[in-house]
Amino acid sequence: MRLFQCNACGLVWLDPLPDAEGVKGMYDDAYAGATAGYFSKVPQKLARSRGRVRSLVRLLEGGTAGKSFLDIGANGGFMAEAAREAGFVAVGIEPDPASVAYARAHYPGVTFVQGLLEDADLGGRRFDVAYCSEVIEHSTDCNRFASKLASVLRPGGILYLTTPDISHWRRPRDLERWDGFAPPAHCLYFSPRNLTMLLERHGFDVMRRRFAWKPGIKIIARRRAE
Repeated sequence: MRLFQCNACGLVWLDPLPDAEGVKGMYDDAYAGATAGYFSKVPQKLARSRGRVRSLVRLLEGGTAGKSFLDIGANGGFMAEAAREAGFVAVGIEPDPASVAYARAHYPGVTFVQGLLEDADLGGRRFDVAYCSEVIEHSTDCNRFASKLASVLRPGGILYLTTPDISHWRRPRDLERWDGFAPPAHCLYFSPRNLTMLLERHGFDVMRRRFAWKPGIKIIARRRAE
């Protein structure tokens, strides 16, 4: 595997990129039957998710009544469940079958769709809020991913997106010592500049970029009117 960097925007990508079967294999019971790592501190994760939902609700006019929420990369369903508790109609997309089974069993008030955002059938639905945390770096085609993001948000809808920041001043010089460097699962490595460029190209206006002490990007953007 090699890394290449775009001279124009600074995006770094893995070569070769995983093929469809390779991508599918990465998400086949990625969390050991939903027992490892991410599932070990559920109350804390729900509490953190509720706080993030509250911050997003403040960006909406009129509260959550009648509003819809899409969690992209829903994992065990914690963020989607927090959104449901806050009054949203919540949907989660997650490629890992064990995680989807866990989420469906524990949070029956949320609709969970197994698959990748790029291929998921949402019945043409558009959402008021989309939450996409630590997902876009797994994509093998950032333009296709961003285009689908735009297509699932209503004009004026809010996107909260996070991803590792390869340009961050605290990123280790040695990439192999950086926890954000995880090939082949992480295919793309963004900076705030090129991520903003990508989102703007696909119909978003970046509203704010939140401070990140760790080498990561946290962006809140609004879908432009059509």
